[in-house]
Amino acid sequence: MLKLPVAFIVTLLVMHTGKLCAQEYLLPLKDNPVVDVVDKTDKKARKTTAISLPFFEDFTTYSVKPDEAKWVDNKVYINNTMCVNPISRGVATFDALNQFGLPYEAVNSNSKYADSLTSQRIDLSTHVPSDSIYLSFFYQPQGNGFYPEPEDSLMLFMRTTNAWTLVWSTPGNTLQPFKQVILPVTDSNYFHDGFQIRFVNKATMVLNDDVWNVDYIKLDANRGINDTAINDVAYTIQPTSFLSDYTSMPFHQYKADANTERAVNMEAYIRNNGTTGNNVNHNLVAKEVISNSNLSSNTGNNLALSANNTSTVSFTNYTTLPAAPQKNHPSIFENKYYIESVSANDRKENDTIVHNQIFHNYLAYDDGTAEKSYFLNQFPTLPGKTAIEYHLNEPDTLNGISIYFGRQLPLATNKYFSVAVYSDIAFNGGTEKLIFQEDFLNPVYSVVNHMWTYKFNKPVPLPAGTFYIGTIQPALSSSDSLYFGVDVNRVGANHLYYNVLNTWQSSNITGALMIRPVFGTVFPSAVANTGETKGGNWSLTPNPATDIVTVKVNSDREKHYEIVDVQGRVMMRGVLRSDGKIQIGGLHSGMYFVHITIEGLEPEQPQKLIKI
Repeated sequence: MLKLPVAFIVTLLVMHTGKLCAQEYLLPLKDNPVVDVVDKTDKKARKTTAISLPFFEDFTTYSVKPDEAKWVDNKVYINNTMCVNPISRGVATFDALNQFGLPYEAVNSNSKYADSLTSQRIDLSTHVPSDSIYLSFFYQPQGNGFYPEPEDSLMLFMRTTNAWTLVWSTPGNTLQPFKQVILPVTDSNYFHDGFQIRFVNKATMVLNDDVWNVDYIKLDANRGINDTAINDVAYTIQPTSFLSDYTSMPFHQYKADANTERAVNMEAYIRNNGTTGNNVNHNLVAKEVISNSNLSSNTGNNLALSANNTSTVSFTNYTTLPAAPQKNHPSIFENKYYIESVSANDRKENDTIVHNQIFHNYLAYDDGTAEKSYFLNQFPTLPGKTAIEYHLNEPDTLNGISIYFGRQLPLATNKYFSVAVYSDIAFNGGTEKLIFQEDFLNPVYSVVNHMWTYKFNKPVPLPAGTFYIGTIQPALSSSDSLYFGVDVNRVGANHLYYNVLNTWQSSNITGALMIRPVFGTVFPSAVANTGETKGGNWSLTPNPATDIVTVKVNSDREKHYEIVDVQGRVMMRGVLRSDGKIQIGGLHSGMYFVHITIEGLEPEQPQKLIKI
């Protein structure tokens, strides 16, 4: 594959985006590990009977894939993080990445068709053109990604009895609010039982992700060209964190200073998309998921919400603490916001939104989802360093680091880097105090928890107080320009420092670099720099294996498995059967990692599997 020089990439990006911050740069994502890599093909997803009107979709599902009851392909990414001020919770994101979360094109920088979103068959055979059928939808270029170029476009096709017809398109543009489009369906060739709609984007490959967001699609009869109002009250962007600064931390660290770590208020966002004001009754209930214990119930809250307006609703944070889990084991606070019925016409799908506050064995400022990549432009004879400031409320033992690597073309798996832990750095009067360094690590691209965890060769005891953890990319090598994931939805300080000229500088980027310190002995994803591993709570036999492996797990709860290759691609996944057997005959010979999750969390680090 073509490898573009860093200087050339930087020049193009600065010309295209202006995203130049001294020696640190933001790039489009070159993969999306959140996307399920198991491809549900058109044939498998196709319904045998057509859908009747009305057809409505506002992507409020918590799945990253489109609803198979409405759509026959799965190339777009359903999410609530790539959008800016959506009409309601959830959008479909079109970009230059396929259904596996990988680039459509890895070599040639040209504009070509990319994602598509095709409806199931819609039965219009019982309708006629005079039924005044209209299709409406909202779209937004760029969102939290990078904008599509003017030569790129978002297009809409409609299916006649024997062909697809282009009925609407718009060229690429920079970020703007969601804009509504409404189109009549009047051609007699559309009125059959196999009518479909298809959204397609054209994207410039390699350089840019060319993001478009689509929301709130409605096809129905008895509408008019001015039927643009939506009598709907809905939640929009994600609620704020339960914590004041971190997005996640070990429960014992939280409990040691809960009043400081806990945010004063938690906020959610409600939008009235209608043309008249509404009195909205909205509530918050909270529980600890693993123990199923109630934490808070806040009901009977009334909000006067004017037409076509978004309001912030705030709840004073609750102070109830559940029973403490075993040290460095998970506890999950589910904060569920919901709207009681507003009117008979109000859509119910978007009247609930959930924020899960996870306490586990790591510290994080990010939400687990990257929207962009970050890299340092190193001086050739000097190393490039990152350091993220963290704090502990009581002494703890640091045992590893989790990193989200942005995919590069070609992959950076042959590059190497070091991990460094500091008690202080030489910034703003500080003194450089390196307390641990581990060298010769290689980037790994993982889809399990979207990050890759490196277990240190020896534990690092840390006192209460501030410490820094980050990476070192060596000078005079081919290991420059590693890409790290960035959560651009992070609100607040990024706590990031970088060093490319032998001087630490405070980062200028908005968002959180996705590097997390990991504590204790329980690791949430693969360990890349250790030898053969054995989980304390589960076993894998035989190993090596040819056709069948048997997994034994010390738990009676539902268990899921993933088999991941050395590049982090999921090759198999599913629910573990009661006999624990997994058929692996279809895998190519080689080394894999087997991950077992119980209720979304891994009880132990994964195990290597040798397929022969």
